[in-house]
Amino acid sequence: MPPRKRAAAPAAPTTMKELKDTLWKAADKLRGSMDASQYKDVVLGLVFLKYISDAFDERRDQLRAELLADDLREDQVEGLLNDADEYTGHGVFWIPQTARWSYLAENAKGLPASGDQPAKTIGTLVDEANTHVMASNPTLRGTLPSGFNKDSVDQRRLGELVDLFSNARFRGEGASKARDLLGEVYEYFLGKFAAAEGKRGGEFYTPPGVVRVLVEVLEPYSGRVYDPCCGSGGMFVQTEKFLERHAKDPQAIAVYGQEFNERTWRMAKMNLAVHGLGGDLGPSWQDTFARDVHPDLQVDYAMANPPFNVKAWTRDPEDRRWRFGTPPATNANYAWIQHILSKLAPGGSAGVVMANGSMSSNSGGEGEIRARLVEADLVSCMVTLPTQLFRSTGIPVCVWFFAKDKAPGARGSVDRRGQVLFIDARELGHMVDRTERALSDDDLACIAGTFHAWRGTPSASKKGLTYEDVPGFCRSATLAEIKASGYALTPGRYVGSANVGEDGQPLEEKIERLTEELLAQFETSARLEASVREQLEKLG
Repeated sequence: MPPRKRAAAPAAPTTMKELKDTLWKAADKLRGSMDASQYKDVVLGLVFLKYISDAFDERRDQLRAELLADDLREDQVEGLLNDADEYTGHGVFWIPQTARWSYLAENAKGLPASGDQPAKTIGTLVDEANTHVMASNPTLRGTLPSGFNKDSVDQRRLGELVDLFSNARFRGEGASKARDLLGEVYEYFLGKFAAAEGKRGGEFYTPPGVVRVLVEVLEPYSGRVYDPCCGSGGMFVQTEKFLERHAKDPQAIAVYGQEFNERTWRMAKMNLAVHGLGGDLGPSWQDTFARDVHPDLQVDYAMANPPFNVKAWTRDPEDRRWRFGTPPATNANYAWIQHILSKLAPGGSAGVVMANGSMSSNSGGEGEIRARLVEADLVSCMVTLPTQLFRSTGIPVCVWFFAKDKAPGARGSVDRRGQVLFIDARELGHMVDRTERALSDDDLACIAGTFHAWRGTPSASKKGLTYEDVPGFCRSATLAEIKASGYALTPGRYVGSANVGEDGQPLEEKIERLTEELLAQFETSARLEASVREQLEKLG
């Protein structure tokens, strides 16, 4: 009997996408009987624990090298390696021994009973690890998920996932690089969870392409950045990536946010930590309209994707934030806009994603509020985006951009007081699958470049960009024109239609030709009608 051939081992992932897909498929096996929100907490909580443990190991190795270089004895080195201040002082969380990833990896199949200690499942060990981490790091209290040992969590598969996350590929490219990869994995998982949860996914996740429209137009190189409905923190993560692309210091920004949903607030806290961002998201999850956790905050940049057309919201007609008019009780769109404007420091700017209806609605006094915003010269740019950018909703969306100062200065050399730039970007983007569209880098550069050329920003000057109206795409309109249009801010109303190529035929000849063609069509139509009537008479 010939020797049996061994089954080929599955090929190891060779690209970042393959690695993320492999991890997702493995994590997906955990789903079992868990509902989507619990499943999300378990998987993202595990990625986070891996991340902070890796960061701890990286700092520990660095510290050991420094101490040995100073000729300290081994016992002195060991003592200082266990000094929590040596970690927290460098922005690294202190991880107790039984919360470290190495300990969990060693016991991925559970811990057997020993002496008077009962056996523990891997789920129990992860729950205990999270408890220890939160007890040792006050800023993480109330953040990390629990429930890893619930009946609905398959302990065998949880252990397999721990093994998979321990894969050498994460550690093989240097500790810092490995942590960057974990940040990418965390973000990738967020997107997958948002797609899996459909409409509810939109509550915590904004597609990166949409966020980048805001970031690339606002260019937040430094200062305070704020999102009053921050979801999982995508605006902050894309801001950090923007700074990285431009070789700027991520520490040049200070992040402030607020989130109403408890689970989403926890996700945002973990997301910021995974990307190495500090941030103040308030002491707990809160309703922005009922309790502003940053009441005295003034920011340089505000970015937000508030929930669209919220019908039931905490409305106080006497709220001082309603400087331009009290928003209707049945729609919070103009409450979000005015809240954000109340946070802008002098010279500050903002970008807000809204449903298209916000640009022209006159119900509940929204038309009057919009007119006051325009007359106050706060609106700098309106952009309509292509459809299907959001997997969670088919509602067409736009972005409102605001600026407290449109005069020549640091934010732009061209005086745009009394003007608003309209961009109709509905024709941009490409379908990535049957239901979802995405904006390419070129699309984003087209939108942002148009704005910067219009405003005369340093980045436009550096690229040699100059602005001119493009029929069908962009136009700079005066406040008088906007007033004449009833303060509607729909770009299509101002940019008009794209130029149609000329055929070179004189107008009189063209009219004569088209008239002849139309009359010929009439004759054909009459002949066909007569033929159909004749056939119907024969039938009946």
